[in-house]
Amino acid sequence: MDDRAGASGTTVAVVYNPVRVDVRRVRAAVEARAAETGDIELLWLETTPEDGGQGQTRQALERGATLVLAAGGDGTVRAVAEALRDQDATLGLLPGGTGNLLARNIGVPFTGLEEAVAVAFDGVTRRIDLGVATAERPDGSSSEHAFLVMAGIGFDARMIETTRPELKRRVGWLAYVESAFRSWPRSRKVRVRFGIDDEPEQTAHVSTILFANCGALPGNMQLIPDSEVDDGLIDIAILQPATVFGWLAIWRKVTWENRVLRRSALGRRIIRFTDRAIRTRLSYLRGAAVAVELDVPEPFEIDGDGFGEVIRLGIAVDPQGLRVRVPR
Repeated sequence: MDDRAGASGTTVAVVYNPVRVDVRRVRAAVEARAAETGDIELLWLETTPEDGGQGQTRQALERGATLVLAAGGDGTVRAVAEALRDQDATLGLLPGGTGNLLARNIGVPFTGLEEAVAVAFDGVTRRIDLGVATAERPDGSSSEHAFLVMAGIGFDARMIETTRPELKRRVGWLAYVESAFRSWPRSRKVRVRFGIDDEPEQTAHVSTILFANCGALPGNMQLIPDSEVDDGLIDIAILQPATVFGWLAIWRKVTWENRVLRRSALGRRIIRFTDRAIRTRLSYLRGAAVAVELDVPEPFEIDGDGFGEVIRLGIAVDPQGLRVRVPR
């Protein structure tokens, strides 16, 4: 397929979440771009509380769509991407949510609708990895979920679980900060046993363990600065702060060291001299597959949404399993 959705005679589907986007504005922007391109058939498919985008995307593929635009929050994007996994059709992003996590990591505009529509129609196609999480529940059932940015167990999952939806709608990702302050007094370390690829199993007491396909978060935070969205690997971040000062050290690392100091040779030298103490609170590992086992059920999150409790978790990567439109 041509890199541009603008090739004549193509079918473009828009899977949209009516709660998270201004539907009239999205429709006007997409229809205007399609009219400029010419000979584009548009399909409009609305998500529902029961189906966040997977069924609509499969319907679009059955109807011949070669480009599927996800208009909504991170949950909508993740659902559409999961249905597009290993398909020939391409994902276009029209971000309208709290984090816009994938857009941040691959350079798609997330503050201007018209700019995002232009990239979706006239950008280039890039193949990126998908994370794949197999979650085993306390009742013995299991389920598989694709993720684009990261999955996590521990404090971050409890924070997401307790985030107030109405506050999230009003102030966006800052609602997670409010939830973190409320969750902190009840936070506890989680004992995890994990094995990476064929290496021996390790045991750790962690506040949070994250499995990342890419590493940028809202607020200009670079949680995992070396993470690449198409390297065929999962990056693992283990957070083990002992006190509130440990959390502050981690905050300093992801907002200052990873984002600013790493950009210069002098900054990297400063990091080498000061990083030893930080490493006891935030450490990085990497592999193609991870198996995790917990002593007790813990909440689990994917791309900023809670997915219930798990007792075991398998994390793998589907290398370049998704086609996505990015800027030229």
